[in-house]
Amino acid sequence: MGKFDKLLLQILSGSSDANIQFSDLCQLLRRLGFEERIRSSHHLFRKSGIEEKINIQKDNGKAKPYQVRQVRNVIVKYRLGGDK
Repeated sequence: MGKFDKLLLQILSGSSDANIQFSDLCQLLRRLGFEERIRSSHHLFRKSGIEEKINIQKDNGKAKPYQVRQVRNVIVKYRLGGDK
């Protein structure tokens, strides 16, 4: 199992939302097909067919837990995690 799959499972499990590295979350979103736009400290992610805009910020190198939950909700709602 690769790093991408492990991170996806970690996010979907919801067991450690406060321990997700910001850079890893950005990379995951890009691998899921999201386009990234950076405005100051805000990283905005959009994807065709996805209604929600994902807006994340770094907090001491980690993603903010509530933003990880938002990403999880989008992954689950649109079934972006494959068969995970």
